Amino acid sequence: MFSTEQLIKMALSEDLGSGDITTMSTVPPGTLSTATVAFKEKGVVAGLEVMALVYRTLDASLKIELLARDGDAVAAETVVATVTGPSFAILMGERVALNFLQHLSGIATLTRAYVDRVGNAGAMIVDTRKTTPGWRSLEKYAVQVGGGRNHRMGLFDGVLIKDNHIRAAGSIGKAVARARQLAPHTLKIEVEVENMEQLAEACRAGADIILLDNMTVSKLREAVAWTRERHPDILLEASGGIDLETVAAVAATGVDLISVGKLTHSARAIDISMNIISQ
Repeated sequence: MFSTEQLIKMALSEDLGSGDITTMSTVPPGTLSTATVAFKEKGVVAGLEVMALVYRTLDASLKIELLARDGDAVAAETVVATVTGPSFAILMGERVALNFLQHLSGIATLTRAYVDRVGNAGAMIVDTRKTTPGWRSLEKYAVQVGGGRNHRMGLFDGVLIKDNHIRAAGSIGKAVARARQLAPHTLKIEVEVENMEQLAEACRAGADIILLDNMTVSKLREAVAWTRERHPDILLEASGGIDLETVAAVAATGVDLISVGKLTHSARAIDISMNIISQ
């Protein structure tokens, strides 16, 4: 898994290549500037420290002042940071710094919207593994900033038996039994089901968590009622095509978790600008 430092170095190397030709050919060496970083639309801030680290990686002499905190909901035109120091470094790092901040703030903003729609219904909004390659830790951090929870980080820290596992194993019962035998005892076992018959089989097999995949709201309500009556300790997760228009209704069915791939694979970047205001 890539560290934030590794991602920043790769991004800077990708963007700068052999050097910033435009900056080096237009800005006199030694020029000093102050630049502001401002949200051009309302959103939830995420990634300020990552943005600051981009600039510290480029030039440790830069002074970065953070005027907001990750998790803050800010209005349009809010200045969230200033960067002061060599103009070369400010300009060379502008695009990479903003890319991180815009993308992570977009995820946090979308997550907050889902969390707000659920309100006090009791369901937790969780992410998935549908993340940008290499960015998983940062994207899942942004989900947390937005008020969501993280599902498993990867294939190594949770058992989630999906449809293809069930086909390969032969049945839900066989898959769960083998997982109980071979997986670490500290891990809960989750099973994905698509209908009431599979739900009953997963309960009989002893699943700890059951993912109700692509069920209608009425089917979710039926599945929750059936499970609560017979197996009240089993956690229920709803997943599949849940958007901002449907999430409140899904939460109202009584599920414990709602997983949303869109949080990381479809979040729109927030419009954020950097402007040099003085020299």
